[in-house]
Amino acid sequence: MGKQRVAQLEYSEFQSAMLDEGKRRRKAAKIIAVLEHFRGPLGGLTVGDVGCSAGFIADELAQAGAKHTLGIDIDVPGLRRAADRFGERVAFVCGDGTALPFPDGSVDVLVFNHIYEHVVDPDAVVAEMHRVLSDTGVLYLGLGNRLGVMEPHYKLPFLSYLPPALADRYVRAFGRADNYYERFRTRRGLRRMLRAFHVWDYTFPVLATPGRFAGGELFPGALGRVAQAVLARTPRELLRLLLPLVPTYLWVATKTPRRPAGAALPQPPERVRPL
Repeated sequence: MGKQRVAQLEYSEFQSAMLDEGKRRRKAAKIIAVLEHFRGPLGGLTVGDVGCSAGFIADELAQAGAKHTLGIDIDVPGLRRAADRFGERVAFVCGDGTALPFPDGSVDVLVFNHIYEHVVDPDAVVAEMHRVLSDTGVLYLGLGNRLGVMEPHYKLPFLSYLPPALADRYVRAFGRADNYYERFRTRRGLRRMLRAFHVWDYTFPVLATPGRFAGGELFPGALGRVAQAVLARTPRELLRLLLPLVPTYLWVATKTPRRPAGAALPQPPERVRPL
């Protein structure tokens, strides 16, 4: 598989995290909180979740007030589960992200959460999302960083640093998989991937004020509260030095220049410099 990647069909059948309802709904709460801070409530909007799988995040988007909610994936078993449970309020579509079945400029909000590393051609998917997003629309992105030390799917340190052949041997040696499918990019590569958009970075705002973004579980216990307080007070110049190694970036992107509409934060969102 190393040189010729094929689409990951039926992803929910071998990745149990996609069926962890509690975790997926907590992720959705964070996504919605970020979107509402950036652009306001979702009421009356057309919202799409690209890579929706079993539909928990799409369902939360619908319950947040979206007028039309769309879930798009190639994961047929996941889509069946989603349609059975949430089909009355979400329209689920079996579709490839490189050819989204929507007219130009027809979607107000798109969610693309931890999906890019799984698709064969993420640049083509990003181009399609740019096409279907309205001129005033907003794209939420959860983006894994290749230079994050602990690989998030297989929990092996430095796995994503390795070339494909060595990564395959690594996951096999620890009995995690037959091959390492995922392909992460560095922060610079992600900036290049989003070069057609205007991008704001919400990574440090969410980490420094997790309660504001429905992410209290990020910092459990007393030690977590100390970590949160330190992040909230650390000069941004120092935090920027950590950016190349942050494991996950939370970005919001628009087709035309916009600024976050929400209240001031201890660590405010910052523009991501385009390449």
